[in-house]
Amino acid sequence: MSQLLDTILLFSLPASGKSEVRRYLASLTPDQCRNDFHMGPTLQLDDYPYVHLMHRIDDELKASGLGYAYYHGPNRPFRDNWTWAVLIELLNEDYANLMASRQTLVASAAQHLFDRLDAAHARVGLSQPLGEIPHRIRVRMAEALEEECRAELDALNRQNAQDKTGRTLVIEAARGGAHGSAFPLCPPHGYDTAFQTLSPAILETASVLYVWVDPVESRRKNIERGRPNGQGSILHHSVPMEVMLGQYGTDDMAWLMEQSDRPGTIRVERLIQEGDRYASKVYHLPVARFDNRNDLTTFVREEQKLWKPADVQAIHGGLKAAFDQLVKK
Repeated sequence: MSQLLDTILLFSLPASGKSEVRRYLASLTPDQCRNDFHMGPTLQLDDYPYVHLMHRIDDELKASGLGYAYYHGPNRPFRDNWTWAVLIELLNEDYANLMASRQTLVASAAQHLFDRLDAAHARVGLSQPLGEIPHRIRVRMAEALEEECRAELDALNRQNAQDKTGRTLVIEAARGGAHGSAFPLCPPHGYDTAFQTLSPAILETASVLYVWVDPVESRRKNIERGRPNGQGSILHHSVPMEVMLGQYGTDDMAWLMEQSDRPGTIRVERLIQEGDRYASKVYHLPVARFDNRNDLTTFVREEQKLWKPADVQAIHGGLKAAFDQLVKK
């Protein structure tokens, strides 16, 4: 058996094709995953559901006559940019629960999410906005959001219950910086901050697959994929243009690759707690680009029966070349 990749960090700009890659990988047989992509059947985590649910919480706060907790407005950026780190903390928690096969059984999935959001904000030094909401409003908000929150929690619980043996975990996230930014990007923007926030347990076994499109193509595809009432969908949501230009006008993946002291890797230096002391530790994460500048992925949004053989061959070949690079590092 070929070497199996343990964890893939599927990183790139919005609408680059990450979610389509995840869907394509999920369509493969175990033999295809193993022989062509050095992967077991996939387990998948994504921070976008939290982005969407924070918007939904803001919607309910507005309906209750209160101010927004997370965003400047329904089509605007985060009120505090360190919320990008909050999202990574939530992924860290999901990862820990997955590895422990933990089942979260709660009376209210919405109230559970409210608590998780406040705790994650506290871990990165931010205020805990939902702890200040009057109880009667918090109860009404939970009732309004329970169905969506329950669906997300149930999906996590189902995945946590699966046997992890021989599987590959795919973690999806998009990060970037303002159009025209110089490098290195100022924290908390960019992938550098994401790597500094990810759990060391993830970094120990992670490789990075970067879906390569330029920011102009990212913006074009972001508009193209958007559908009415599609904001809760990983395949059909559209990021507001202010966010695309201000948060995703560039990204630092190529810069990080160039800075590494080991070709084909991202160098991540972290302070790690070891007992009662801290020590510096360096991780070299294998990295490969899947070149999607000439769109190879959009067709995957369609029903699988409509996929054309030539399109499947193109995406399969491009991904195979990228995954082959990862296992050679």
